Amino acid sequence: MNKQLNISTFIGCEKTYEEAEVVLFGIPFDGTTSFRPGTRFAMQAIRNDSFGLETYSPYLERDLEDAFIYDGGDLELPFGNTNKALEQIHTYSQEVLEAGKKFLMVGGEHLVSLPTIKAAYEKYPNLHLIHIDAHTDLRDDYLGETLSHASVIRRSHDFLGDGRIFQFGIRSGMKEEFEWAKKHTYLERFALTTLKEKVLELKDVPVYVTIDLDVLDPGIFPGTGTPEPGGVTYKELLEAIHHLQQLNHIVAADIVELSPPYDPSGASTAMACKTVREMLLTLGK
Repeated sequence: MNKQLNISTFIGCEKTYEEAEVVLFGIPFDGTTSFRPGTRFAMQAIRNDSFGLETYSPYLERDLEDAFIYDGGDLELPFGNTNKALEQIHTYSQEVLEAGKKFLMVGGEHLVSLPTIKAAYEKYPNLHLIHIDAHTDLRDDYLGETLSHASVIRRSHDFLGDGRIFQFGIRSGMKEEFEWAKKHTYLERFALTTLKEKVLELKDVPVYVTIDLDVLDPGIFPGTGTPEPGGVTYKELLEAIHHLQQLNHIVAADIVELSPPYDPSGASTAMACKTVREMLLTLGK
């Protein structure tokens, strides 16, 4: 693992690996994207644009400069080999967790969450998952492929099991996925309104949070590979992140599915930047 201070970092994340409590890293991978590729460019755009953002969050009343966060850069992954890429992501995530640190991973497409969730589960066997997304991601396979951004939560259920997955903002998926969820996950359609009460139920257990930014309405967040009309506002997403402060044992998180090429205005990247800041401070609280 490269533990040297990076020259290019997300704003305010300039601590060394040794002193860090939270590690930020990017996964430039969109190898199973089924519609519009481009999420591999997300973390580069986020780092560049982060310097238009203040390190202080008036929402959480905390500052990145007061936190112990290391930006570990982007993992270098093999082209055209999904299994090997997932293995490398898993290994890196394991090393961070075994060092007693938390992490925020930024994708990339949503499949890259699978190895990071699995690493957290191996470290914390009672892990619970909060999933914020437009899509169910509960297909058993997509066009015969079981490892897909459309099946990442179903694959996570393979080891987490029933009663451990809590889904919010979901407004798209096959009928079979919604029917399957009724028996195996908690799923709130269309909104994030019950997240607050579920966070209180999960207050003292290990929690991993995965945020797919396409939960936001494409009218305000067009920069994503699978835009889905009818989404939440950015203010609603910020309120959801605020509720996460009640968790006493949030162990890791990720933010995925920003695709900068589809929003030349930069608004989508700006929202992603702020989300990264808020989640880093949530992990580092």
